Amino acid sequence: MLQIQISKQLASFSFQFKHDIKCQGITAILGVSGSGKSTLINLINGLIKPDHGYIQLNNTLLVDCNRHLFIAPENRQIGTIFQDALLFPHYKVIKNLTYGAKNLNLSKFDEIVNVLNIRSLLNRYPATLSGGEKQRVAIGRALLTNPLLLLMDEPLSALDMPRKKELLIYIKKLSNELNIPIIYVTHNINEVKQIANNVAILDQGKLIEFGKVEHVLQSDYLKEWL
Repeated sequence: MLQIQISKQLASFSFQFKHDIKCQGITAILGVSGSGKSTLINLINGLIKPDHGYIQLNNTLLVDCNRHLFIAPENRQIGTIFQDALLFPHYKVIKNLTYGAKNLNLSKFDEIVNVLNIRSLLNRYPATLSGGEKQRVAIGRALLTNPLLLLMDEPLSALDMPRKKELLIYIKKLSNELNIPIIYVTHNINEVKQIANNVAILDQGKLIEFGKVEHVLQSDYLKEWL
């Protein structure tokens, strides 16, 4: 369980998120640009500190403002996939994958490589990869750090439509076959329909609705999107 009770004053609005998210399946965070989606991701992974409140993952406090407790991002056991794959250009794919992995488990490595279908890429450099291939490698690198939770901040935004469809298939496989909980940020309702189990709608830093996809997508708020 990811328990979030936080607030953060931003330049344009006050961000608040107070809700629990089950650590299973895919939870989409949906909203227009500037609604606070990336702020939420960066509060969870520790790149932003809240002004008030706390975040707890399973039974571990990640941040608690009242107790002046703050776990550094690298110690949170949370993997983050950004819009840009951020691969090291001078390393081959296999070195990119294993960079930062501690006590590498070869069977786990093989499983992730197979699920993401990147074995044929292992001896290539990032410059020779398509956008979709780069993102699959970035996902693999994050998974090899053995995260308890995977955060994805609009990972398809830089891809063309065929690559988007391809990567959505892999993201769903991660949840189903590796049983890794994913929080997936997007402004695209179709992506939510295809892969998410639950969805939260953000607007101007406020949580508008949260629940099962089939219920939330019927909300009045989203009628103008359709």
